[in-house]
Amino acid sequence: MIFFAVLDTNVLVSALLNVRSLPALVLGEALAGCIVPLYDEEIMAEYIDVLHRSKFNFHKQYINSLLNGFKSRGVHVKASTSDIALPDLDDVVFYAVVMEKRKSEAAYLITGNQKHFPKVPFIVTPREMLEIIDSHERSDQ
Repeated sequence: MIFFAVLDTNVLVSALLNVRSLPALVLGEALAGCIVPLYDEEIMAEYIDVLHRSKFNFHKQYINSLLNGFKSRGVHVKASTSDIALPDLDDVVFYAVVMEKRKSEAAYLITGNQKHFPKVPFIVTPREMLEIIDSHERSDQ
């Protein structure tokens, strides 16, 4: 089964900081598994900005490979402007992209900061997303 999802930047950072973490498992699903990443130019720009910050010291070649993987496996979504009020204005684009995709099919927003978003079933933590995947895999057998 395929799952469309926007990955919040904090999920990528956590995945790269700890390759044995739940966010890393989600990232693996987005790069080679059943998660199809959703993005737009603004999300890609944030990924580039945050992942290149010197405090993280991530290798540029690895970041480029990661983002190229998102572009090749993912779906570019042109989202309508959203007027939702969120605590962090930078999060609005993530919400807008997932809401645009949800107009045509199910999609999730995967984040480690659920308190920054409305409490709705399609905004999930990395653990919850992995549980969703697992439950669908078991039901398909």
